Amino acid sequence: MEDLVLTPAECVALINQTLEIAYPTVLVEGEVASFKYNRDKYVFFDIKDDEATLGCFMMAFQLRTPLEDGMRVKVLAEPRLTRWGKFSLTIRQVMPVGEGSIKRAFEMLRAKLELEGLLDAARKRSLPALPRRIGVISSIESAGYADFAKIVNARWGGLTIQVADVQVQGLPAVEQNIAAIQYFNQQADPVDVLVIIRGGGSADDLAAYNDELLVRAIAASRIPTLVGVGHEVDTSLADLVADVRAATPSNAAQLVVPDRRELLAHIEATRQRLSRQIAGYHNLQRQHISHAQQRIAQAVDFGHARLQLGHTTERLASRQRHVMEQVRQRLLGNVRSLRQLDPQTVLRRGYALVRNADDTCIASGQKLHVGDMIQVEFTDSVVQSEVHHVRSKTT
Repeated sequence: MEDLVLTPAECVALINQTLEIAYPTVLVEGEVASFKYNRDKYVFFDIKDDEATLGCFMMAFQLRTPLEDGMRVKVLAEPRLTRWGKFSLTIRQVMPVGEGSIKRAFEMLRAKLELEGLLDAARKRSLPALPRRIGVISSIESAGYADFAKIVNARWGGLTIQVADVQVQGLPAVEQNIAAIQYFNQQADPVDVLVIIRGGGSADDLAAYNDELLVRAIAASRIPTLVGVGHEVDTSLADLVADVRAATPSNAAQLVVPDRRELLAHIEATRQRLSRQIAGYHNLQRQHISHAQQRIAQAVDFGHARLQLGHTTERLASRQRHVMEQVRQRLLGNVRSLRQLDPQTVLRRGYALVRNADDTCIASGQKLHVGDMIQVEFTDSVVQSEVHHVRSKTT
C-alpha cells in the first residue's frame, strides 16, 4: 500500500480534525508566563510547569479575570496546530487557582471595578420589605440551598420560590450563573428579588464568583440582588457588587424575608404603644378642656367682679364729685367774703381810709387835734391835709 502524501496545509487540517474529534477541549492547569496583549485585541501567554510549556492564545474580550506572570491558572482550551506548524491552546475560559493567584486576581479586578463605580454604595438598591416571589440561583443539592429554603419557610411561609439549579464551582459555574441571571431578568413578570447563594469552600471552590462577566451580570440586573457566598470570612466580588451582601446562605434567608413571629410581636407592641399614646392624648385633651372650663368660669367670675367693681367705682366717683363740689362752693363763699372785707372793695364803694403822720390807720373813736397832719386814701388817690377843726358827731 502506497503511503498517503499530504500537503502541509492538508497535514495541519488532518491533525486539527483528529484533535477536534479526540480532544475537542482540554483542561490544563499551570503557571502563567510571558503574558502580553497584542494591539489590545489578542492575548498571548504560556502555561507551564517544571517539565513543559504550552503556548496559549485568546481574544482580549474573552479574558474575564486579570492575569499576570506567576499566577497559577486553570484553562479550558481547544488544542490546535497553527498553519505555521506551531502547536497552541485556543483558550475558551481561564480561572486562577490557588489562594495566592486568586487573591491577586481579586485585587486587580476589584481596583478596576472600583474605578468604574460598580462597588459604590450609592448605586445599590434596597430589597423589598416582603417579597412575594423570590428567584434563587444555586445548586439544589447543596447544603447552603437547603439551609436557605428551610429558614425562609420557617420565617415566612406561602412564598413563591423559583430556583435555577446551577453548578456552584469550577469553570461551568460561571456560564451557568450568568445564564440564570439573564433568565430571571428576561421574564415578563420578574421575581421581586434575586438571591445567589453558595455554601463554604476553599478559595478555588469560590473562584467562580470573582469572574468579571458574572460580576458585571449581577451589577446589571434589573432585579435587586442578594448574594451570600461562602462563610462569613469569605469575600467575593459578587458579594461586593450585589445590592445586599449576606454573610452566609442562612443569613441570606434572614435578610430576604422578615420573621412572621417577630413582625407580629412588633405590630402588637406598636398597637399597645399607640393605644397608650391615644389614651394619654385623650387624658391630656380632657385636662385641657377642664382647664379651659375653669379659666372660662374664672373669666365669668372676674367679669362679674369687674362689673361690681365698676358700679362701686362709679358710686365712689359720684360721691367724690359731690364732696368736691361742696368744698368748691365753700371756697367760693369764703373768697366772696374775703373780697367784701378787702379795704380796696370798701374804698370802691365811696369810703376813704384815714392814717396819721406815722402811717397808722385812725380807728373810730381815736381823738384828733387841730394841727394834726393826716393822709386820706381814696380809691385812686391819697390826700395829705392838716386838721383845722374837730367836732364830735352827735346822734
